[in-house]
Amino acid sequence: MSDSPLFPPTAPPARPVSPGLYLVATPIGNLRDITLRALDVLAAADLVLAEDTRVTAKLLTAYGLKAKLERCDDHASARAAEIALERLKAGEVVALVSDAGTPLVSDPGYVVARAAVAEGLPVHPVPGPSSLLAALCIAGLPADRVLFAGFLPPRSGARRTALEALRPGRQTLVFFESGPRLRDSLADMAEVLGPRPAAVARELTKLYEECVRGTLAELAADPRLDAPKGEIVVVVGPGEAETASAADADAALAEALTRLPPGEAAAEVSKALNLPRKPLYKRALELKGR
Repeated sequence: MSDSPLFPPTAPPARPVSPGLYLVATPIGNLRDITLRALDVLAAADLVLAEDTRVTAKLLTAYGLKAKLERCDDHASARAAEIALERLKAGEVVALVSDAGTPLVSDPGYVVARAAVAEGLPVHPVPGPSSLLAALCIAGLPADRVLFAGFLPPRSGARRTALEALRPGRQTLVFFESGPRLRDSLADMAEVLGPRPAAVARELTKLYEECVRGTLAELAADPRLDAPKGEIVVVVGPGEAETASAADADAALAEALTRLPPGEAAAEVSKALNLPRKPLYKRALELKGR
């Protein structure tokens, strides 16, 4: 009999699941994205805290698992934390899952995890699917410096205020958004953040997976994004670096010269403000009075 491709001879054996709280990532669409370790933990769990017990029950059934389920959404997290602490102190295995993806990432569960940490109880991550990382991978935008901003406020005024606070940053931005609000959010992003490249990813890992790319203004007007269904991830590329003024350079040099000799001060400011080093060194000598 041939070896199963799912469990080749070289696959590491499952380890016993020790007592503790396990934050278990679950599939964001394709059920085959569940990890072997996640299945081990869910099979061993004395209790599974779930954002929606009906959704989690379907996942467990798909893999022939049974577990005691307790609701842990925004309204029930305090009670879920009490139950979890009681079980954990009794030496049991408690798993916490959201409807899809990694728990605590714009999903319930923080109250439970914080309570366990505060009590000095073991808390373990069981990494796996994440719509944030999945969208970032296929967006075609820089992924070396990323700021995850979650859901923006639903009203335009508050949303623009939040975007203004993010505008000076020079990193890729990642947002979650709902279908009905997507077009208005993209329009506000285009207005506040300017002509940045962006991508809208939806139905990730599902049959109709889609990633639409363009500038923010182009995406705001794209007919393919008319009230799309499902959860949506918006990835926005970093803005262009603004050229520092002479006053900014002088202020930075003056501060650096209190700690460093002119050459090192010029090098530090050059890197920080993206300005050529040689003129900065000359200016540093002038400020130093040499």
